[in-house]
Amino acid sequence: MVTPLEVRHINGVGWYEEAVQSQATWRLSLVTYGKCVYWVNGDKQIMEKGELLLIPAGIPYYGKSIPTVTHTQIVVQLQGDHAQGLPALERSEALRHKPGCYELIHERMKAIQQQWQERPSYYVMMSQALLMEVLIYINRELDRGVIPPERHVHAERMKRYIERHYREKVTKEELGDEIGKTPNYAAALFKSMTNQTISQYVHDQRMKRAVYLLTESQLSIQEIAEFLGYRDLSYFYRIFKRIMGSPPSDLLHERPPIV
Repeated sequence: MVTPLEVRHINGVGWYEEAVQSQATWRLSLVTYGKCVYWVNGDKQIMEKGELLLIPAGIPYYGKSIPTVTHTQIVVQLQGDHAQGLPALERSEALRHKPGCYELIHERMKAIQQQWQERPSYYVMMSQALLMEVLIYINRELDRGVIPPERHVHAERMKRYIERHYREKVTKEELGDEIGKTPNYAAALFKSMTNQTISQYVHDQRMKRAVYLLTESQLSIQEIAEFLGYRDLSYFYRIFKRIMGSPPSDLLHERPPIV
């Protein structure tokens, strides 16, 4: 079983950390903004947003902020000595990796952090499940081998296109035109890189915006659904609950008071 032992969110320009991993503890860091520097066994790694670093048990390291550069990262100390079938946890050297499915991994690690902070019932078991999902995503990508830089570039261009047009219907034809490839190639590349279909990614972007509007605006749920491109309110409810785990009405109590 893979078990989180500590979960932290690092934010700032003055971070410094030096340690030697215990013989049973691994360290997983996901950089979510900016840049920072790690030295692992004397090997310098300049980590940027979207990259992760998995440091094996027993390995010395230190990390620090880059002067005047703000960065954020989510760090999970984990025990994985009994994790079978996960090649990433059988390594003797640190793994630096830029996951194609960064958004999925980021969301899962944020959920682990939330579980650890709020400590609801069964939070350890939930954190274990989320962490295992993260490690499976990482191992699936490692099994496919090194991802050519061009595929990362194409995937990022398609993501940015969706983030500009998420309120509209986004098609594989549009994404193919965006990267100069056929529609089928674009759809297959997007799925292989993000572990999501185009439609799933569009819905995820809409739901992120929906959470903001539900908690920070005075728009009705119907108005929010229509703004995000959902003409059928019941369909919006189903998608929101499937992705967020609760109905949109549950967030209305978090709205700021009307002055």
